[in-house]
Amino acid sequence: MITSKTNELVKHIKSLQQKKYRDLLGEYVIEGIKIVEEAIKQSEEIVKIVVSESFQETLSSSNIEIVSDSIFHWISDTQTPQGVLAILKKKRQVPISGDIVFALDNVQDPGNVGTIIRTLDAAGIQDLILTEGCADVYSPKVVRSTMGGILRVNLVHTSHLEETIKQVKEQGYQVVVTSLDTTKLIYDIHFHQKQFIIIGNESKGVSLPVQELADKKVKIPMPGKAESLNASVAASIIAYEAVRQKMN
Repeated sequence: MITSKTNELVKHIKSLQQKKYRDLLGEYVIEGIKIVEEAIKQSEEIVKIVVSESFQETLSSSNIEIVSDSIFHWISDTQTPQGVLAILKKKRQVPISGDIVFALDNVQDPGNVGTIIRTLDAAGIQDLILTEGCADVYSPKVVRSTMGGILRVNLVHTSHLEETIKQVKEQGYQVVVTSLDTTKLIYDIHFHQKQFIIIGNESKGVSLPVQELADKKVKIPMPGKAESLNASVAASIIAYEAVRQKMN
């Protein structure tokens, strides 16, 4: 049993709470029994599973280290840890393939990014593109917010969204941006066609160069007095409009 904060594995896990080490090592941490079990079932590339001394569940993996309860609390990023976490290799990027693809243009709040991933997972939308200005999808807060969706949604990072837009247009996608500067509503999107939906920054919206490349601008009707919607709420409303159209 590991009982020291100076243990190399303990220091390694602690370092992964920082983005620079996640980027350097190409690894991140998931925490909780359900998501660790799912990572095992999906044959994710697991570096190590770590459990606390009082952890009672059985995991179908031999790649397990046991640490004292106090050490587990120290390396955990949650207030009430379940006693199990795993180090995973970051997901390999694969090309988009779904008929509906979402993209985030500098969405910076980790809770928003995580909730959007969770929502797309629930809605059966498999591809999400993120610009460099977005919150790190592998940060502990984002990973927790996805509720396991990070294992199922294809996450593609781009440093040039404008170039990505040109590429998806060549693949037959209609590019749609959210904007208040339009009379068209989200209900004018026809989700039986290939759609590339861009959600903008929480305060600035979709950047102007990206808006200029869009095929269509749409907005969510807001008959009340609020001037805007939370980015994750907006993405959820659009994603479930897609679900509604496909179910009908």
